[in-house]
Amino acid sequence: MKEFPTFRAAAVQTSPVFLDADGTVEKAAQLISKASENGAKLVVFPESFVPGYPYWNWITDPVTGSEWFEKLVKASIFVPGPEIDVVCAAAAACNVYVVIGVNERSKTSLGTLYNTLVFIDPLGQIMGKHRKLVPTWAEKLTWTGGDGASLTVYDTDIGPLGGLACGENTNTLARYSLLAQGELVHTASYISLPVAPADYDMAEAIKLRAMSHSFEGKVFTVVSTSTISEEIIEEMEKIRPDARQLMERKSSCYSGVIGPDGRSVGDELIDEEGIAYADIDLTRCIQPKQMHDIVGHYNRFDIFQLTVNRTKQHPIRQSDNQEIAKDEPSDAQASQER
Repeated sequence: MKEFPTFRAAAVQTSPVFLDADGTVEKAAQLISKASENGAKLVVFPESFVPGYPYWNWITDPVTGSEWFEKLVKASIFVPGPEIDVVCAAAAACNVYVVIGVNERSKTSLGTLYNTLVFIDPLGQIMGKHRKLVPTWAEKLTWTGGDGASLTVYDTDIGPLGGLACGENTNTLARYSLLAQGELVHTASYISLPVAPADYDMAEAIKLRAMSHSFEGKVFTVVSTSTISEEIIEEMEKIRPDARQLMERKSSCYSGVIGPDGRSVGDELIDEEGIAYADIDLTRCIQPKQMHDIVGHYNRFDIFQLTVNRTKQHPIRQSDNQEIAKDEPSDAQASQER
């Protein structure tokens, strides 16, 4: 990186149009336009934003939840595909980078969904996608895990850009693998989880993870968390009559930007809907790294080594050792499809 960009980041805190992919991407496009009008060059959306998060996993049994899993599969999207094209078009129209969480369908299995972050450039092109490596706790009833191929940092004109979904931001090795690729702008996408244990403050936990990553890596972290709408509560009341009591708990979501010293910069949102803005200056990463650069001089690579398997995983291999990559088109193929 020859220059040290300065730019405005926007962290969106809102709810999806629940289980409606078309409605949700249209909402995302409107929010991208709004953020751009306020000077944002990077717009970050929550985890699994399109078309929503499987809250039923946390409030009912697996058999009852299976019907809702079917609804989610039917409402989920392919990447690339027509729904994400709407977001790409908005990114191009506004000349901004976008990171957005989606439920991604598999082209080889009707029963497989990925919790995926899609990275889009200002030309409206998909730079790549990251599939959450390990679904958290009850999420294992919905999502399968991704692979190391998507642990990628993108070289952009706003700096080296990477991201993880929700609980992955607690995974020290996953975070380190991005830092070791030169990440300076980290995106952390979350969902509001008011059904967590009673002594667990979700908003505080989200912010703490962002502070940890920023302070350890001397980077900026842009945090975007979804909210729970009246629509979502009413849908979950169909499963469990006391769902409202469970899902209206306060201090359940946080959005904002954390700087390389571990302190917040710009706006912060807790629970309420909106867009949190912050101005990022990557020169602020330099002096903190002089003291502690865990991917540079403040480490001992002769003692510690991290190996990451970047091989894409597929359900079958040909006898001639050629992988059938039906579920994961190459970048060139994806470009042609677009």
